Amino acid sequence: MNNKLSGWDDTIVALATAPGIAAIGVIRLSGKNTFEIVSKIFPSKNITVQQSHTIHVGLLKDNHEVIDEVVLSLFRGPKSYTGEDTIEISGHGSPYIQEQIINTCIKYGARLAKPGEFTQRAFLNAKLDLTQAEAVADLIASNTKASQKTALHNIRGGFSHELKSMREQLIQFASLIELELDFATEDVEFADRTKFYALINEIENSTQQLITSFQLGNVIKNGVSVAIIGKPNAGKSTLLNCLLNEERAIVSEIAGTTRDTIEETININGILFRLIDTAGIRTQSKDIIENLGIEKSLEKMNSADIVLYIFDKNTTSAEELSTQIKLFEDAAIKYLLVGNKADLSNSFSTDKDDVILSISAKGNIGIEELKEALYQSTVNKSVNTDNTIVTNSRHLQALLQISTSLVSIKSALDNNISGDLLSIEIRTCLFHLGEITGEITNEDKLDYIFSKFCIGK
Repeated sequence: MNNKLSGWDDTIVALATAPGIAAIGVIRLSGKNTFEIVSKIFPSKNITVQQSHTIHVGLLKDNHEVIDEVVLSLFRGPKSYTGEDTIEISGHGSPYIQEQIINTCIKYGARLAKPGEFTQRAFLNAKLDLTQAEAVADLIASNTKASQKTALHNIRGGFSHELKSMREQLIQFASLIELELDFATEDVEFADRTKFYALINEIENSTQQLITSFQLGNVIKNGVSVAIIGKPNAGKSTLLNCLLNEERAIVSEIAGTTRDTIEETININGILFRLIDTAGIRTQSKDIIENLGIEKSLEKMNSADIVLYIFDKNTTSAEELSTQIKLFEDAAIKYLLVGNKADLSNSFSTDKDDVILSISAKGNIGIEELKEALYQSTVNKSVNTDNTIVTNSRHLQALLQISTSLVSIKSALDNNISGDLLSIEIRTCLFHLGEITGEITNEDKLDYIFSKFCIGK
């Protein structure tokens, strides 16, 4: 795909570093007039004759007024991130100075970039495909080692290579089948149906592996939401503090202290777990605020990926625990049973003893075992980021369409469908493959995808 969409022949500018006060702020320009615009405000040197991939120090001026002393990094297209002439201006990290530089660039012919427009231009100029472009946003948003490595794998083309291989092999057979149509009266067969059927099986297996990987990919990208649920004074807030290794939640002997949900994150084996400390759940309370907290707790419980049900092993009866377990199972809620104050427990016994995680939140006993159980219950495997892991719901939907198309192709082969109809089924599959990589797309879809990027990327 090349740069033929409307409005893509101008020069854009944006802050590439995070907004706010810092030692350095980087402002990026890209487009055909980049060098011309910057040369008007950088009188220290004639940058229009300088080579690509060089840096230059000097004063940035608007007419005779000095804006800042800066470093220019020059990248001439196509050897740049966007494939266009690009300059990065590294100046002092004052928001006022950054705004002055951007406004001056706009004054001399640039326009403010839209979210993700630099990466969108890189895609349009064939510097990377759509899966790689989306992986750039994933890398920026990565907050664990697993999410970082998964994004890097896709930026380097890991996912693209798998899709490209599928696409090339399908195109080859589609071409042979369509060639047969030109010789329909001679009853010749150029495409070996047996080999083609074996190829479809192979692609179907690969597609199914990618679809299956999304469950893990979603966990890597978005983390696991964990609702800590229990009666008042069961030790929920103490457990949260213990898991975080800091005093994040207020702990009190007074029942109903936690009125609102508190959310924090921890990293377990490279996966982010979002812990939600909730108000204690009890059937009756005269406190209106506490009742609102209980309602929020129930909402969080129903939307969480897993519930840690914490109870006092000294005061909870086996019947009460069985009732709670039935509520979880009837609602299809994934849960772990956490028996707290185990250091004080004596006679507690139930038929669920073998699945109860005994801890002492106050004494920091059994916490590492709880973390491991939490990981095993939600991830249940080691994360191999060297393999392609699907993390994008757009990719998942297209893969599901591909899977459906492959079933239709196999059915057509089983029923000896004519070449023209078989060709249509193959083209449908190719269409959905092209949707993932961006070979088949439209301007509105691109605008939506890149609108979720930050402005300077």
